[in-house]
Amino acid sequence: MYKNNLEELREERNLKSKDMAEILGIAISTYSEWERNKIPIPTRRLIQISNFYEINIDYILQITNNKKHINKNDNIDLITIGNRLKEIRKDLNLSLRDLGNKLNCSFSSLASYERAERLIQSDILINLSKISNRSIDWILNRK
Repeated sequence: MYKNNLEELREERNLKSKDMAEILGIAISTYSEWERNKIPIPTRRLIQISNFYEINIDYILQITNNKKHINKNDNIDLITIGNRLKEIRKDLNLSLRDLGNKLNCSFSSLASYERAERLIQSDILINLSKISNRSIDWILNRK
């Protein structure tokens, strides 16, 4: 499980876990488990959290120490995300099957992400970011 800065960000705004759970529309137990790195944060929720704090997802997930302002953007452009995934795969010179093996993900799931049929899962997204040296925010087309 990957570490995150949720507790720090929450405390900077003088919020309680209960407050964040209400803002996100989730159970407090779920939010607490995210903060303690007990369960992965779904990609859509990462975007929602990033929008709330207006910062980069890479900072939230401690992939970088560089906190960048990101304008709130609820638009999830699956086509652009799919194209970026394909670009990364081609840059790595890997087939869907080979990349799937590296990410511990089925090639059919990767293909569905590339075809913009569904949003990439956060654990796969994090691993893809690490092996490709691309930011999660770039992959998700967040500016």
